[in-house]
Amino acid sequence: MKYRRLGRTGLKVSEISLGSWLTYGNSTEKNKAVSTIEAAYSLGINSFDTANVYARGEAEKIVGEALRRYPRESYVLATKVFGAMGDGPNDKGLSRKHIFEQLHGSLKRLQLDYVDIYYCHRFDTETPIDETLRALDDMVRQSKVLYVGVSEWTAQQIQAALGTADRYLLDRIVVNQPNYSMLHRNIEKEIIPVSSQSGISQIVFSPLAQGVLTGKYKRGGDLPDESRASDPKANMFMERLLSDEVLLKVEQLEKTAKELDISLSQLAIAWILRQPNVASALIGASRPEQVEENAKAVEAHLPDEILKKIDTILQ
Repeated sequence: MKYRRLGRTGLKVSEISLGSWLTYGNSTEKNKAVSTIEAAYSLGINSFDTANVYARGEAEKIVGEALRRYPRESYVLATKVFGAMGDGPNDKGLSRKHIFEQLHGSLKRLQLDYVDIYYCHRFDTETPIDETLRALDDMVRQSKVLYVGVSEWTAQQIQAALGTADRYLLDRIVVNQPNYSMLHRNIEKEIIPVSSQSGISQIVFSPLAQGVLTGKYKRGGDLPDESRASDPKANMFMERLLSDEVLLKVEQLEKTAKELDISLSQLAIAWILRQPNVASALIGASRPEQVEENAKAVEAHLPDEILKKIDTILQ
């Protein structure tokens, strides 16, 4: 495994991170989830990601239990706040009340004293940004959070947060968690330039476009059994990714991967890691062998001619 610094901090995270969205506490049986986390740790992956809303806290419980057998200083654990955890008017968002209550709820489920990274899972248009940042700064000062991040914020929202933090001498954002893959490149235009200038790294989710960039889905073919696309609990964002236009690109990318004697998933992750502002690619896995396959991507080298070929395919 290889490691990169997270933004302007001294923290180092593995180039591959393991997430728990749509899997642990949901579609993946507990023992499989634990064995997958164990496999990731044995491969040198030190970065693990979850959120309070994943299976309404069940994912946090599984991740916390699996990591408890390892020294706390040996891994970096992230969780998140924003999404609804109840039906009340204060059970979602980034208010001081919700942040305070949800962080302590997450720590209880994880059975930990602190989390390494605490993400604002989305931007809250109903809460003043200084209220959110002050609440997070308090959690940092109480040593319950070490680093603050955001997920799926726009470049303008990130800039507003940085300006507010500097104005009031509050803890700064050091990491963003966006959707980024060969099939979803939105962050390249504004997010990455702003982040690079501000000392913020990306830990990107869905680098395999929810499994489409593994090559398992074929034009005109049936959906594979036990795949994400065939699971109504997990396929809510996949319709666009399964069009003939997208799957034709995937076929061409798979041929390119074969030229390098690597899998399509390894090509997709290595392509993401070509970007210096990306600290880590966050994969989802329900079986240990999936982690082992994807972790090999850190060894792949993509020559300039291959990168140009990929750009031509994607255009």
